[in-house]
Amino acid sequence: MYKVDIQPEQAEAVAIEARRNQEKQRQSRIFNVRDRVIGVDVEALNSQVQERKRRETAERAREAAFDASRVQCDLVAQLLENEELQHARQIARQIQAFREGEQQPQGRRDFDLYDPARLQKEKAPRVGDLDYHRGPSSMQLFAGEDSGQATRQHLQREQARCELRYQQEERHRLRRDEKYLEILDGQKRIEMDLQAAHLEGLEAVCRKAMNVAVADYNRAQAIEAGERRRLAQRKEQDDNLTEIYNHLTSDMLTENSSVSSNPLVPHRVILERWKGMTPEQIATIQKEQAAQRLEAQHQRQAERRLEAEWALQERLAAQAACQMEHEQQVQTQKLRQDLDAYNKQLAQEQRAQKDYLDKVVYTNEPTACFHLQFDTSSR
Repeated sequence: MYKVDIQPEQAEAVAIEARRNQEKQRQSRIFNVRDRVIGVDVEALNSQVQERKRRETAERAREAAFDASRVQCDLVAQLLENEELQHARQIARQIQAFREGEQQPQGRRDFDLYDPARLQKEKAPRVGDLDYHRGPSSMQLFAGEDSGQATRQHLQREQARCELRYQQEERHRLRRDEKYLEILDGQKRIEMDLQAAHLEGLEAVCRKAMNVAVADYNRAQAIEAGERRRLAQRKEQDDNLTEIYNHLTSDMLTENSSVSSNPLVPHRVILERWKGMTPEQIATIQKEQAAQRLEAQHQRQAERRLEAEWALQERLAAQAACQMEHEQQVQTQKLRQDLDAYNKQLAQEQRAQKDYLDKVVYTNEPTACFHLQFDTSSR
């Protein structure tokens, strides 16, 4: 009786223990993120490693090619930049030399107003008590009087006004030069980039053309080697016949008038055979000289027109730069005002959202017991 009663309980305990072990194994598999996500596929892992190595090798080769191209572009850019820098320095030296030689302070119209030695050059109004330029009854000085005060103050105001105008003009000129140099710098950088890209394209085209030319040259050499042997005997026969013909038709026998021309240098003659210029040659030289004078005159006119166009372009560029600067300042001020208004509105909205979350939503905060009831089973 006892054995029959105990056996079902033991079987049930064994079943419960088996289910408990299965549950633990299941939990270990499910809650282990590494095994569940990655797995243990060795072949897939090895293929991924090999693929990553191939990608890294290709990337290194690509980076090396880019580095070589970048070095070449940098060299070209450095050469162009050095050339532009030398040109700018030469222009600056010429401008400074022109200012030092042609724009001296002594050559200005108003130099006498701010001449440091002006008072030394002027004649003193009163030498002393024994001034022989005055009469015996002349009264030279009265207490409290200043007869030249109005003139002196007027001259001082004119001098201050001229100095202020000069400073304003100098400041405008410096600002205009800076803006012009910035525009030139941007244009030169764009031109350098375009020239570098053009040079790179030309290099690729030249390399391709060189390969084609080398292949054509090799084929031509192979054909020429076969033809050279065949033409050797025929050339010898032709040379013999040509030598006989040249003796029969030589300048010595035919007395040709063109024997004075030099066969090596066509524009020269042999002095011991030359008998003077022909009228046709003299007329040709005079005609060429007239054409050269006319061409030089046209070139000078074109240079003057080009200088006038450059001056007009400089004035237009300065006006456009001033207008763009004013528009940019207006847009910046408007953008700053809009940004301040938007930030103020955003701060109000965030403050209202925070008050709503603190006072309405997050009034009942969860405790630690609430979080502990999750992830306790694999089902």
